[in-house]
Amino acid sequence: MMYGSYGTGMWGALLMVVFMVVGGLLLWGLIVAGVVTAAHYLRGPDSSPGTPEAGTSARQVLAQRFAQGDIDENEYTQRLHVLNTTGPRPHPADTTRQRR
Repeated sequence: MMYGSYGTGMWGALLMVVFMVVGGLLLWGLIVAGVVTAAHYLRGPDSSPGTPEAGTSARQVLAQRFAQGDIDENEYTQRLHVLNTTGPRPHPADTTRQRR
């Protein structure tokens, strides 16, 4: 009589145990990944104070820093003047390429 191995012998029983362990690990991995993903989407966007969101303009960041008291009125007006009078500055790596 053969008990527990379904007639596959010792190697078949061992292979079945390996498949069950790997399958169980994969199942739990999928469950954990699903819970983490659901928590991420339910939490919503990261609204940590002090971190500007993507798409926030420099003027909005400057106004936010002034409102929070990070900078004083003089620094705010100086930086706002610079933003209003100058265009976007090229990246330093781009200027070194143009000189060559």
